[in-house]
Amino acid sequence: MQQHPESGIPAGCPAHGNVPLYGPAFGSDPEGHYASLRAFGPSAPVDIAPDVQVELVTSYDAALYILQNPATFVRDSRRWNAVHEGRLPEDSPAVPMMAYRPNTLFTDGAAHARLRQAVTDSLATVNELQLVRQTQQSAAYLIGQFGAAPEGQAELMADYAQPLPLLVFSDLFGCPPEIGDRVISGVTGIFSGTPNADHILGGAITELIDLKRRHPGEDLTTRLMNHPARLTDEEVLHQLVVLLSGGTAPLAAAIGTSTALYLGESWQAGLPVEDAVSHTLWNYAPIANYATHFPVHDVEIGNRTIRANDPITISFAAANTDPRLTVHREQLSAKAHLAFGAGPHTCPAKDPAFMITVAAVESLLNGLPDVEMRVPFKDLNWASSPWTRTLLGLPIRFTPRAAAPPRTEPAHAVPRPHAAPHRSGTAQGTARQQQPKAGLFSRFLAWTRGE
Repeated sequence: MQQHPESGIPAGCPAHGNVPLYGPAFGSDPEGHYASLRAFGPSAPVDIAPDVQVELVTSYDAALYILQNPATFVRDSRRWNAVHEGRLPEDSPAVPMMAYRPNTLFTDGAAHARLRQAVTDSLATVNELQLVRQTQQSAAYLIGQFGAAPEGQAELMADYAQPLPLLVFSDLFGCPPEIGDRVISGVTGIFSGTPNADHILGGAITELIDLKRRHPGEDLTTRLMNHPARLTDEEVLHQLVVLLSGGTAPLAAAIGTSTALYLGESWQAGLPVEDAVSHTLWNYAPIANYATHFPVHDVEIGNRTIRANDPITISFAAANTDPRLTVHREQLSAKAHLAFGAGPHTCPAKDPAFMITVAAVESLLNGLPDVEMRVPFKDLNWASSPWTRTLLGLPIRFTPRAAAPPRTEPAHAVPRPHAAPHRSGTAQGTARQQQPKAGLFSRFLAWTRGE
């Protein structure tokens, strides 16, 4: 194992000297870690989780080369040497993020092309104007919930940035209220470590697929199921899981960071929201370190040799801020960042994601014109996860506003659940008392209908 260069690199993992890419030290200064790791060259050995070693690519050019060469660098993690050699802790937090699943993230070649075509064709049917309206409507609902608080304060990540993508996606995929509530519960649970969150999300999506078999709709789930690629229900399930869970958390991070930048002390007044979102994607990539690849044969990256089937993880965050890129970054396209990846596995929803983020930030600024942060941008706290660059909190203050009236014409109608049989007297009252509390999506839909 190559030793750390004498460059002030953070202390390595006691097991084998690698730099740990997790925990409070990393979370408080990821840029410092990336700067030190660059002393190795284009890539460096790190621990992405306790006892889980990967080769982290910090160079923009090297990252782009790997992302654009699927014949040499594949995504199927069933190749992983550590798994076959019994070196991967079964309870490692890296397992849910890196273990193989039959979706577009972990497949290659013809199998990947078939699944991706179904996903991209389905996403292409989304009406951009409708998507913006859905985002604005979801934003109006959430702002109405916290904007009337008499103290004029809110926690923007929990109250706005995190739930907004979940509302938009539940609507976009045609979830009825009860299933939408469970989808939101499952996705939220996956990222907060809630036990059985995977089971909750999988069960909700399975019911959604069954529902769309019986009652097709004008939604992404139905379009994915009816695509000429003829995906099985299991394949549909896995694509929906990655779209819902893999899409909502990065969006929440982008909305939060873009808002914080726009309201921050260093932001130049008058610049459009789009600039804040682009700045976020370049400098605070929501998916910070991911897209693990496995070389099909031994490869050299700089002066380091990576063994076949050892994991190579792309640091989108480090690649985007590569000092070698700085000299000509202004000449690059605003979209040349790697926040959405590159090559055959580039994010298929990058344009909708950008639109949702811009619409979310603009809706907040329009809904609360005098909103401001309660702490400076430099004092905000970030999650210590290696996978994502997201704020732990975003405290804001504003002038309280009157509660918004309910909307009666939703941007995208979702079918009402079947009416329960009529009950009278005590039996009906008891039934109401036994009903579980409505979840976020149910409350949102009731608001859109004026109920």
